[in-house]
Amino acid sequence: MRINDHPVAIIGAGPVGLSAAAHLLDRGIPFVVFEAGDQSGASLNQWGHVRMFSPWGYNIDKKAGELLAQSGWVAPPSDAYPTGRELLAQYLQPLSELAPIKRCLKTHHRVMAVSRVGHDVMRSQDRAAAPFLLRVSGPDGERDVRARAVIDASGTWNTPNWMGAHGIPALGEERFAAQIAYGIPDILGDARQRYANRRVLVIGGGHSAFNALQDLVELASIEPGTRVYWAIRGASTDRLFGGGENDQLEERGRLGTTVKKLLDEGRIVLFTGVDVDRVSDSDEGLTVHSGVKALAPVDEIVVATGFRPDLRLMAELRLELDPATQSPIRLAPMIDPNVHSCGTVRPHGASELGHPDEGVFVVGMKSYGRAPTFLMLTGYEQVRSVVAALAGDLEAAKRVELVLPETGVCNTQVRRASAEAKCCT
Repeated sequence: MRINDHPVAIIGAGPVGLSAAAHLLDRGIPFVVFEAGDQSGASLNQWGHVRMFSPWGYNIDKKAGELLAQSGWVAPPSDAYPTGRELLAQYLQPLSELAPIKRCLKTHHRVMAVSRVGHDVMRSQDRAAAPFLLRVSGPDGERDVRARAVIDASGTWNTPNWMGAHGIPALGEERFAAQIAYGIPDILGDARQRYANRRVLVIGGGHSAFNALQDLVELASIEPGTRVYWAIRGASTDRLFGGGENDQLEERGRLGTTVKKLLDEGRIVLFTGVDVDRVSDSDEGLTVHSGVKALAPVDEIVVATGFRPDLRLMAELRLELDPATQSPIRLAPMIDPNVHSCGTVRPHGASELGHPDEGVFVVGMKSYGRAPTFLMLTGYEQVRSVVAALAGDLEAAKRVELVLPETGVCNTQVRRASAEAKCCT
């Protein structure tokens, strides 16, 4: 059996994974989608209470939308801002229910490892001719599945960064895990009783932290005993709040403006210059330490310090990853937050996402590794290009079909360093 006689394997049935399925379907390329959860978008459902800062027009893949329209589906208003739960119910689930996608979607199937048939990572002879092999755990046990290519769209939601400044857990972080949450807990919903009338510290300086902070302040207006603390690594908040009215994504700009206002009103207590190295407890509560500095004792901690990719399942593949961002090496200079702060990235696709093992692509949020500022529309463009390359349509794979919105903020030093990438226009 030739390698191209096998289907393309997609890992993850979130928005980007199912977008890949839609493009493969359009190209007439057989595929199978493995989703570890009990439904499409299982990870998305975990942050379903959060309102996205990109409107519907940026969250629907063009090809997937065309397929849905053929079934009578009507797209939501392009300028409305969905919550994660609305994105799931009004777009992703209808897409997963389309007959040609549904029959290829395997929920409750977790990909444990990916390799090449008869080849560990060391073996080179005839490597390119060997199909990919996926070890899959499902309701009937483990089995091996062969594929002509692998598109990993499994995301990073289940692998958040630690609060520790060293990249590893802070001392005591794992010990006090019961009082620490990661990401954006449903503070006004399912987790309300956990945070009501408690002292809560949010750690992080991005949009996830902003969402948690504004929800906690709203909770405090209902439950007056709630106290909101915020810790960031920087010495000031000067560049944290984004471009405000200059941000082309209105909701993203509004979020930063809202948190700045709450801080100015004294409804949030801010700690700056916090590099967390230890968490301790006492009768007064949990205390976060940064060197000799000790923050005010709290009852709960929300860690919103970003996410990292879990690359263990591809340990037997030959990947070319940037050592810092853990993204594909040709993509890394375009997204590295050490040199890029604009929040937009030049459109990219198969050529930037490829690896020495041809036919394996990490796409979506996971392709950014540890770098932030990923937009859904970026993932849709990635898979459009990747699928075109798998179909042999190299012209379409190289073609740019994406314009991203500006954040309205970009410092002069970064602008000079990133001129070729046209980070700011």
